[in-house]
Amino acid sequence: MNLQVKGRNIAVTEALRSYVDEKLTKLGKNLNSASTMEVELFCEKNPSIADNQVAEATIFTKGPVLRAKGASADMYASIDLVADKLGRQVKKYRSKLVSHDSRVRGSIPPDAIMPLPERVEEEEEGPQIVKLKSFDIKPMSAEEAALQLELIGHDFFVFRNSESNDTSVIYRRRDGNYGLIEPK
Repeated sequence: MNLQVKGRNIAVTEALRSYVDEKLTKLGKNLNSASTMEVELFCEKNPSIADNQVAEATIFTKGPVLRAKGASADMYASIDLVADKLGRQVKKYRSKLVSHDSRVRGSIPPDAIMPLPERVEEEEEGPQIVKLKSFDIKPMSAEEAALQLELIGHDFFVFRNSESNDTSVIYRRRDGNYGLIEPK
């Protein structure tokens, strides 16, 4: 597994780099050797934030993208938090991958699919876009997208539907099921 360690507002010392390497390369045993991991270490400048030493890690695999973030007053403790979170995600990914391959693929239950919500007019003084995130959209089935959603722990996931080749969104509903938004 390829490992990249970056620092933002902090100098990445050899001791930090070797600690990250020691803690996070263990995860590579359960992943494909072509996987890449990016670790970003930074210090929050806001004095009101007590846990200002932050470690973020992203693992790019052939399938899902696994992400974790840990914050504490000590950078080494933050790295430990990230390693624990990613360890759980990798274990979950591996178990779902094995169980997913061992049974016949099913579909998302029809009652979990919701129609597109109506558009809401934006107010001029409303919230503003403060962060832009871009990523590659890979073609996958709705079942694979649901697996990705579980692994990254977000509320929604944007993907290209391999059946229709349209961009779709799958999201987690409050009742624990999934909703699927597809364009007409």
